Amino acid sequence: MTEEFAKLATVNDEISPRGGLDVLSRSEVARLRDASGGGLHDLLRKCALAVLTTGSDSDDPRAAQQKYPDFDIQVLQQARGIKIALQNAPATAFVDGELIRGVAELLFSVVRDIAYVATEISEGRKFDLATSDGMTGAVFEILRNARVMRPYQDPNLIVCWGGHSIGREEYVYTKAVGYELGLRRLDICTGCGPGAMKGPMKGATIAHAKQRRSNNRYIGITEPGIIAAESPNPIVNHLVIMPDIEKRLEAFVRVGHGIIVFPGGVGTAEEILYLLGILLHPDNADMPFPLVFTGPKSAAAYFEQIDQFLRLSLGEAATSRYKIIVDNPPEVARQMALGMKKVREQRIAEKDAFFFNWSLHIPFEFQQPFVPDHAAMAGLNLHHDQPVHLLAADLRRAFSGIVAGNVKEDGMRNIEQYGPFQIDGDLDIMKALDGLLQAFVAQRRMKMSGEYKPCYRVVSA
Repeated sequence: MTEEFAKLATVNDEISPRGGLDVLSRSEVARLRDASGGGLHDLLRKCALAVLTTGSDSDDPRAAQQKYPDFDIQVLQQARGIKIALQNAPATAFVDGELIRGVAELLFSVVRDIAYVATEISEGRKFDLATSDGMTGAVFEILRNARVMRPYQDPNLIVCWGGHSIGREEYVYTKAVGYELGLRRLDICTGCGPGAMKGPMKGATIAHAKQRRSNNRYIGITEPGIIAAESPNPIVNHLVIMPDIEKRLEAFVRVGHGIIVFPGGVGTAEEILYLLGILLHPDNADMPFPLVFTGPKSAAAYFEQIDQFLRLSLGEAATSRYKIIVDNPPEVARQMALGMKKVREQRIAEKDAFFFNWSLHIPFEFQQPFVPDHAAMAGLNLHHDQPVHLLAADLRRAFSGIVAGNVKEDGMRNIEQYGPFQIDGDLDIMKALDGLLQAFVAQRRMKMSGEYKPCYRVVSA
């Protein structure tokens, strides 16, 4: 332990539930306390520490554990419910010895979702996770249990995607867009971390206050491998931890009514490919889903490169599903507001719910969890001789593997042990992919701090 880490102040405390979690079964408490290989305690500890270090400027999932090696959390069964005992918790999460209320709410969201997914989804028999309907049912139940869906509200939830490692100018722009969305009484959903995930929420809070709008939603949707590297930003007031990246992505497109994409890196490219692959499926040809790529003037070249990559890999049809708007936050918000009207009309015509997009067809290939080891990455089918939505699915997996190698603990360990992932495919796709990735590295979109060492090698470029 370094001298710097040794000086970090910590606090011991016991807190009562906040954020909708009141009781747990004895079995759930036992699983959360179980520190063996089959227990949930290690996962709970990592996710809880991420919440307690909200606002961290590191994207190394091991940094917080190194700073607070003696941190521990225990769920205690009480006569009147449950309590959480914190030992050696970061003092930055407390004010005058009391845990900050927003942090406490997110902490109980962590307990809620880890317990629910383990008992009702992963090990339960309610859903057949070998089928598409079973996957969607599981996503719905996790979101319903988290109480983020509002049945009597018109479509107004805008998902914002973008990089956690962005420059000051791009961050300020995301706030400006969030402000314009807030003025139009639109709520925000992001991946819950810093950068382009924080900016829109921060801008919207000011606009919502100006409109005297209360009970606003700032939803953060994450998963265990990501939250440890990207702690929730302080504005998130509804946190949901999905069990894997595929269910996280499905949650975004099921509850969101429109999506804005800001500049980002491989995680953002993964999200773009996921959504476009779904929208390019014939069953979704008439599905209204407003999608806008936007950034400041300095990001114009970035979106040109993204646009070129999508044209080369997925074809011209992909470009009809999105708009690129540069340096114009009011216009971005206006397009989203107009899109909400079309979404509302379609949901009424289809007799579909406003709060969950049941009509959207998501092929099973997009729902299957992808474990990015070296064999899986080398075996991706990155060739044109297949339906375009299936090519998009494997391109999405390629970017998912790079995300894992960049910021996920298991992925980083895998790269350290066996070297970079090998990515191969048709020459034109590989050249476009290599050019895009090199641009991300040059623009420092891969890491928030430190020099970036690539976790991949494009073979055919």
